[in-house]
Amino acid sequence: MELLVLIIIVALVAVFGVMSSVRVVPQARRYNIERFGRYRATLQPGLNFVIPVADRVNTKLDIREQVFTSQPQPVITEDNLVVAIDTVLYYQITDPRAAAYEVANYVLAIDQLTVTTLRNVIGSMDLERTLTSREEINAQLRTVLDEATGKWGIRVNRVEIKAIDPPKTIKEAMEKQMRAERDKRAAILHAEGDRQAKILTAEGTRQQEILVAQGDQQARILRADGEAQAVERVFQAVHRNNADPKVLAYKYLETLPHLANGGNNTFWVIPGELTEAIRTVTNAFGDHSTMGMSSNGPGQDDDDQPDSTERHELTAGEPASLSAAAAATQAAQQAQNAVDEAKAEAEAATAGTANPLGPSSSRRKAAR
Repeated sequence: MELLVLIIIVALVAVFGVMSSVRVVPQARRYNIERFGRYRATLQPGLNFVIPVADRVNTKLDIREQVFTSQPQPVITEDNLVVAIDTVLYYQITDPRAAAYEVANYVLAIDQLTVTTLRNVIGSMDLERTLTSREEINAQLRTVLDEATGKWGIRVNRVEIKAIDPPKTIKEAMEKQMRAERDKRAAILHAEGDRQAKILTAEGTRQQEILVAQGDQQARILRADGEAQAVERVFQAVHRNNADPKVLAYKYLETLPHLANGGNNTFWVIPGELTEAIRTVTNAFGDHSTMGMSSNGPGQDDDDQPDSTERHELTAGEPASLSAAAAATQAAQQAQNAVDEAKAEAEAATAGTANPLGPSSSRRKAAR
């Protein structure tokens, strides 16, 4: 019975010894082993054997990349403004032995080193440069931290400034400044847009006026060309048909009554060429008048002779006592009578009548 108990005790001791000598290390972990209080080795991931009682695990380290966020720290800038800055660090343990034995608390050491380095860097910058130079600050922090933590078996992969909080009064002043800058840019953009709109409007108006002027010019040129061609054709037709003075005088007198047409005509000026035109008509039909006088003889009635008083009235006009409307009406009537006489004489000359003076004289008497 005593032998059985002894065997059981020995077996339990053996099982405990075997279990104590086996160490299973997970992936991305490192165990530092001390033998009788002195560093012996660093166990790698997997199954490892140690000497029970003599070897023990001192530290268990995670070699994955770690993230450390510091609390906001007050930092004084070059222009004596206090800003609160908090940072984010990404680090990784590269030497488990140095991380365990070269520094007592590597997390606290990294935090304090970051704060002191940040104060040195920010102290040489003003607030505006601090807010706009984050990349420069990150690069300087990483350089200093890499150099200091290298002997601790730690590599700082990245340093980022998470926030920079200036004082409340500075924030309000910055907001006012930014608002003023935005208002300034908006006013400049509005003025520039208004200027561009006015320039485009003026350019469009100028182009419109130029096009209208060019169109008016072309229209005037075309009308002038048309009138010139019409006049030229009329003159060519007149010269080609060899018109005599009778026709020309008749056409001249035919247009005179149209000058007095219209209800608003209160003043009518008789052209100075009217006497010449009547004289031309008289000369044109002078041969027929002479023939009429020779056929009638000296005993012809005085009523058949041309009325000198009527001719005087045509050339000289009415006395000054008549009104302008009455003078215009009488002048128009006289011109119409002259046209009728010229037309009758032209018809008589065309028909080849033997005595053109008789009908004209009778028509003249009827008109009077």
